[in-house]
Amino acid sequence: MEKIRRNKWRDLLEKVIEKALLVSAVAAILVVLLISAFIFAQGWPVIQKYGLGHFLFNMEWKPLADPVRFGILPMIIGSFMVTLGAIILGVPLGVGCAVFLAEFAPRRVNKVVRPGIELLAGIPSVVYGFWGLVVIVPFIQQNLGGRGMSVLAASIVLAIMILPTVINISEDSIRAVPREYKEGSFALGATHWQTIKKVILPAARSGIITAIVLGMGRAIGETMAVILVAGNATVVPGSILDMVRTLTAHIAIEMGYAAGEHQQALFATGVVLFVVIMILNSMVLLIPRRAGDE
Repeated sequence: MEKIRRNKWRDLLEKVIEKALLVSAVAAILVVLLISAFIFAQGWPVIQKYGLGHFLFNMEWKPLADPVRFGILPMIIGSFMVTLGAIILGVPLGVGCAVFLAEFAPRRVNKVVRPGIELLAGIPSVVYGFWGLVVIVPFIQQNLGGRGMSVLAASIVLAIMILPTVINISEDSIRAVPREYKEGSFALGATHWQTIKKVILPAARSGIITAIVLGMGRAIGETMAVILVAGNATVVPGSILDMVRTLTAHIAIEMGYAAGEHQQALFATGVVLFVVIMILNSMVLLIPRRAGDE
């Protein structure tokens, strides 16, 4: 009798927990939908008035001029240049670190390196920005020329910031490769490096690509660190040593004093950024299925 009563209480508790988790999931979805609806409601009137082509491909951003010009092409190009630079610098280092931790690092080294990687993920972005402003910007200015605040400076800072994402997901993917693959490769006479290059990395490809895409999302959505080291000029950079302004920095810098159509144009910029992030997230959902196709 006592056992039956305990089972009933256990079933009731499981049902309560299940409903609570369902409510949490629905609430999260509703929050995202409400934020999306608010951003689109605020930003769409400007896009509708001036045209999507004008908004996306105009080179001038002059909200206080007569007539006004709301062109975000320099910010779009700047965002993608900075993100591409971060991926080029950060992905090889991140994947290499993941391979080292998963295949070569002794347990003692792993215990030291892993907390350091987790610490990188916990450092506030503004701290990265101050570090870049004090260290990276003067180094570029003294050795490469220019003002220091540039695409290169922002790319270096973002490359460091995306390392925890790339390393953690890549390492998990490498460790998830069946041990039989590795043993079979050794049995055929392959060296450890040949096994990593020809067997383990191809087998973990989908996870590594997912890590890269999530790193791109992390980089393109960063604000404070980029504001401090990029220079924030609303022009298309001619080289990696030129100043640049990203979409996120653009919104953060001007939202404090914007009003009327100017504010709506910043919300419209948020719509563009939202769509870009959604496309990246959708790519993550497609990667596992596509990466396995031959």
